[in-house]
This record gives sequence, structure tokens and C-alpha cells, in this order.
Amino acid sequence: MLALKYLLVVAGVLLLATAVWITAYDLWMVMVYRRRLASGVEGLTEPEPVRWRRPTVMTMVACVPLLVAESIVVVPSGMGGVRVSQISGTLSGTLYSGVHFVTPLTESVQTFDLRDKLFTTGPTPDSSAQPGAARRNAMDVQSKEGLSMGLGVTVRYRLDPKRLDYIQSHLPQPVDTEIVPPVVASAWRELAPHYTVREIFSAKREDVREQAARTITKKLAADGIIVEEVMLRDVQLPAEYAQGLQNLLLKEQEDDQLNVQTEIQQKQVRIAELQAEAEAAQKVKQAEGDARAKVVEAKGESDAMQYTLPLKQKQIEQSKLEAEARKEATIENADAGAQAKVIDSKAELQRRNLLADAEANRIRITAAADAERMQSEAKLLNQSPLLINKIIAERLSDKIQVVMVPTDGKFFFANDVFRGMTGAAMKQEMDQNDPPPVQAGR
Repeated sequence: MLALKYLLVVAGVLLLATAVWITAYDLWMVMVYRRRLASGVEGLTEPEPVRWRRPTVMTMVACVPLLVAESIVVVPSGMGGVRVSQISGTLSGTLYSGVHFVTPLTESVQTFDLRDKLFTTGPTPDSSAQPGAARRNAMDVQSKEGLSMGLGVTVRYRLDPKRLDYIQSHLPQPVDTEIVPPVVASAWRELAPHYTVREIFSAKREDVREQAARTITKKLAADGIIVEEVMLRDVQLPAEYAQGLQNLLLKEQEDDQLNVQTEIQQKQVRIAELQAEAEAAQKVKQAEGDARAKVVEAKGESDAMQYTLPLKQKQIEQSKLEAEARKEATIENADAGAQAKVIDSKAELQRRNLLADAEANRIRITAAADAERMQSEAKLLNQSPLLINKIIAERLSDKIQVVMVPTDGKFFFANDVFRGMTGAAMKQEMDQNDPPPVQAGR
């Protein structure tokens, strides 16, 4: 259709050019004839009159393709159009991409780009500058503290296709420079004074961006502009504030490092505590094992004494029987002359009986004391593990003697024995300390 439009335009232009050429040629021939005639040249042939009818018809015919071509409007892809009448003004309705017919000479089509566009402030690359350089055109706003900062903002927007007639008839053109920049700047400058520099820079940056996006979207939507996205790319802080913030970040980094070192040291202390607890538990287990072994050993000794005591009693009885047998034999063999020996034998027998009884009593008491000691030690070990220290002291040196005796006085024989042993030891010590006696001379 666009080729047909151009073809019609070419045809109309050729017809107009032909009509003009014909008229100009005829006029030229008439002017040449009159000039020669005025100069006295004879024998001239009178030219034909100017052909006005044919050029007029050709001109009228040429207007037809031109008007048809003028009525054909092709809206390119990605564009939208709106009809503007010289009589009624802007007509409602949107002309989308494709071929459309309008009333020639009275209507025209104003096209708009319907694709997404970007409005950007802040550092942007400059093609005329050196590589790496940036052109700074940041939007200046005032924070809550009254500090001036620059914002690098990018707004992606597009025109609403359904409201192109409103945009054409009510908004200044072009809207990309007359509407979008002031609205975006106004929204950010109204919003920034409600936040501090730190909040805009980091703490509430996303909240500020979302609130600004809602405000910009609402304001531009009323003018037929659809906002797709609002991006806060960069925040240019004041020089003094940026330096102070950098120092603060360094301090926070140092604090983080100290926190990490403190956590490492705490973990090391915890590891040492766990190792100490493990060693203590191991020692307790070992002590409990030693105590159990002592208890088993004491129980074994007690069981052994139960079998040893009857044997000792039988030996004592056998000794008594042997003594009586020897006594009878001695009495039968020696009647008269052995009276003294009989007396001696009786004395010896009594002495031996006493010794045997004493030995038997000693063995029984010793066995009972050992059994009771073992039972007491077992109970005490279960109740008070500190008695392990006594056992360790006994194992450390053979010069350390530990004796446990009851304090209630039940075993009087053991008390007498210990008193006798204590008195003998004290007497021996006094004999060693006292000087030897001096014999007096006669």
C-alpha cells in the first residue's frame, strides 16, 4: 500500500509537470513570435494559441491521484496515530500500525511512538568523552537533614495507546521532554525530605524507590503515560557525609573482625572446658573402677575368711586332742617319779591351751575385724568417693600406715591391743629420748 501511495504521488506529479510544461511551452512560443515581430522580421508563421484547456484537464486529472495518495496514511510498526481535523480538531480513536484512510486536505495523522522509553538521570556514558569518563547530570534533592544529594534515576515508560487523542489535544509536545522529567523530579523532591540520607542510601532504599514509583505512576497515568518501572541506580552523597560514612563503614568492619575473633576465642575456651570435663569424667570413671575393684577384692577376702576360720578352729581342736593324748600317755608311763613332770605338763598344757585360745580368739577377732573393715570400706567408698585418696596414700609409700578402728567401743579386745601397742610405742620413744642411767659408785 505504501508503494501504491508513492506511485500515485509520482503519477500526479508527472501530470502536473506535463501540464505546466505544455503551458510554459505555448507561452514561450507566443513570446518569441511577438519579439521577432517587433524586431521587423518578415515571413513569420503565426504560432498556435496557448492551449489552456489541455493543461487544465491534466491538472484536474493529476489532483485525483494526489488526493488519493493524501488520503492513504501508513502507521509504522511500534507507532500509533491520531487523526487531527482542521474543522473538528483532534478526533477520538487510535490508529494502530497499518494502512488507514483519512479525509484529504482536512485531516492529518499525528503519530506517536508506542514503544518503551527511558528517562535517565545521573551518571550516563558520554560518547564524546574519553573511555571510562561519565557525564554527571544527577537530579538534586534535599534530605531530611537538609543535605543535598544527587539521585541517578531511570524511569521506563510508554504512552497509553488508548489515550493518544488526549495526549495530542491536552499535553504539551513532546511529552518526553515536557511532561516526564518535571513529574519525575517533582515526585522525588517531594519524597526525599521525609527520609534521612542514610535511609535513602541503604536502610530504606527499596521502600523509598517503591513509594516514588507509586507516586510517579499515579501522576503520569493521569496524563496517559504508563510507567513500567522506576529504578534508583545511584545515590551521590555529599562529600563530607560520604567521607564520614566511609569511616563508619571501616569502624563497622573492624568491629566485625573483633566479633569474629571474640567468637573464635570463645570457641577455644569452650573446647578447653569440654576437654577438661572429659578428663574429669575419665578420672571419675577410673576412680569408680578402682573403687569397684577394691570392693570386689574386699568381698573376696571376706569370703576367704569364711572358709579360713573353720579350718583354724579344726586345727585348734586337733591341737587340744593331741595335747590330751600326750597327757594320757605321759600319765600312764610315769606314775610316781613323773609327778613333777605331770605338774609341768599340766602347766605346759594350760599354757598351750591359753595360747591356743588366745590364737583362736585373735584369729576370729582379726577375721571379723577384716570383714567388718571391708564392708565398712565398701559402704564408705559408695557413700564418699574421697576415701580413694586414702587408698592412693597407702599405695604411694609403705611408710604410711592408716588404721581405721570403731569409736563405739564394741571391740574391746582390739582397743586393748591398740592401747598396748600405743603405750609400748610411747615407752620406746621415751627410752630413746632419755639419757642412759648412771650407775652410782659405792
